[in-house]
Amino acid sequence: MNQTISKTESSVLHTYNRYDLVLEKGEGTYLYDIEGKGYLDFGSGIGVSSLGYGNERLQSALKKQIDQLIHTSNLYYHEPLAQAAEKLKEISGMDRVFFTNSGTEAIEGALKAARKYAKQKGNGACELIAMEHSFHGRSMGALSVTGTESYREPFEPLVGGVKFAAFNDLESVKKQVTEKTGAILLEPIQGEGGVFVAEQSFLKGLRALCDERGILLIFDEIQCGMGRTGSMFAWQGYEVQPDILVMAKAIGNGVPVGAFAMTEKVAQNSLKPGDHGTTYGGNPLACRAVSTVIDLFIEQQLTEHVRKLTPYLEEKLDALIAKTELLAGRRGKGFMQGLISSCPAGKIVEAAKQEGLLLLTAGAQVVRLLPPLIITEKEIDEMAEKLEKALLQVDEKEVSRAAQCGLYESKK
Repeated sequence: MNQTISKTESSVLHTYNRYDLVLEKGEGTYLYDIEGKGYLDFGSGIGVSSLGYGNERLQSALKKQIDQLIHTSNLYYHEPLAQAAEKLKEISGMDRVFFTNSGTEAIEGALKAARKYAKQKGNGACELIAMEHSFHGRSMGALSVTGTESYREPFEPLVGGVKFAAFNDLESVKKQVTEKTGAILLEPIQGEGGVFVAEQSFLKGLRALCDERGILLIFDEIQCGMGRTGSMFAWQGYEVQPDILVMAKAIGNGVPVGAFAMTEKVAQNSLKPGDHGTTYGGNPLACRAVSTVIDLFIEQQLTEHVRKLTPYLEEKLDALIAKTELLAGRRGKGFMQGLISSCPAGKIVEAAKQEGLLLLTAGAQVVRLLPPLIITEKEIDEMAEKLEKALLQVDEKEVSRAAQCGLYESKK
């Protein structure tokens, strides 16, 4: 294991603080390291592997596509693209789709579409409002609309014309709106920012505001979309449809792919041939992945499964909160949950890893759970058991230190 880590650290640019863990294979909801130890994965590759690992149907479809055709330029048509776009349109409720290679690329495309839409209208409404504590990616455009200063500051100056408003505060958004406002961008559930869930009244208020002022509403559902909240996309559960929808992660279940989709009105008044492109986006292999993943989601009724098991998952998490002062509360929706920690969340995540449970953080004080959507009650029980053991491992002195430093969010 140390040899693999050493080779990686000496050759790969150090932009990730990786855990001391070398993974070799996955099966179902478990990952295995090179020594054969199994880990129950409640991170799913940061919300990517919603079907788990080793799905035979998906692997067979990908192997067949590799043998047939992996890549062709976007100068030509191919059947996997047509199938994937048609299916994604249907489940997302949008009208037009553009495939990218990642979520960040999809954000960039959505920003360009919004800017071009404003240009087409000829009213100069090229400014954008994003949310505080949001996260939309690390490229220059995506960073410009990410509402966390520590991410932006090292790379400024960024793209201009961006204002930030308080999440779940409609009046804060309204104060930022001017004649130059062309779009409002947000995550229905903020992931990296701490698992903050949008209130329905907030989203409905934004939709009404956008309709009244002729502003585009953009939802970033890269993390919260594709079944995670109990509907295919979170907007459907809220019954608030955006003008542009951004997605990635679970739509490919590990194959690198993202997409942004839009209404016909936006499509007819924004990007035209020559305005936007990608060498690899929408390639046959990625599109075969998207098409097969959608089929499996529908056949396995995964949105219904998430809705059915969410109360059980929340019950188990709430029981853990009641047992320990290390956890001060919970927030989330569906299979996207955050446990508010009274100590650095990384301490709990590390202890859980030692117990054979993989979790994530969402900021300094939130332990994030993004399990594969195929988890069962038995695996939820196993998670709760392992997490309880991990909590017992965490040094109580660390809890006291965190409380003394003001890093404590009370349960009250």
